[in-house]
Amino acid sequence: MGDRNLRVSDAEREHVGMLLQRAVGLGMLSLGEFTERMDTALAAKTRGELNAVLIDLPGMRLVGQPNPAPPPYPKPPRHPGGAAEPGNTIRSRMSSVTRRGPWMVPPSLYLHNHMSNVTLDFTQAMMSTQVVELRMNDVCSSLTLILPQAATADLNGLELIGSTANNKVRTGPPIGPLHLVVHGRVRFGSVTAKAPFAMQWRRLMAGF
Repeated sequence: MGDRNLRVSDAEREHVGMLLQRAVGLGMLSLGEFTERMDTALAAKTRGELNAVLIDLPGMRLVGQPNPAPPPYPKPPRHPGGAAEPGNTIRSRMSSVTRRGPWMVPPSLYLHNHMSNVTLDFTQAMMSTQVVELRMNDVCSSLTLILPQAATADLNGLELIGSTANNKVRTGPPIGPLHLVVHGRVRFGSVTAKAPFAMQWRRLMAGF
């Protein structure tokens, strides 16, 4: 019996679901394609059926096969002079940075901060895409993500070195107005994704 005919476990289905979420965040799949493939993955009984939803996605690990070298994430867009696009980059040193209100959110945002506090409030932000990618290279900094109701955030792609990542909202799939895919490296810092204070208070009171 070949590997394709072996039965799959719930853990393998969950692993494939995370890969499909990452494919949405990288623009490989539309939301409709994600939903269709996720339904197939949840119903899959064998590795052959499960691998079918990943077979055309580059750099994906097929269940039961060795893990390929991960594809490099694209670098932030740059001007001819070498500076990163201002609208796509948040760069600070020993500072406090806040984005709040109706600010324009690009599909991909690059964060490069040292000894800084950064707050990104998406509750009133204007998004051009449902899935937004945050690429981090932070040192001794804190990042707070405030998400609107039904929004989701995936922090599983972060490389943490002496750091913490605290996700207080749903991880996925991206079914709400916004899905954040956060990856990159955080050294001696913290990342927190949470709902607005008023929403957290209502949830707390509902428990009494």
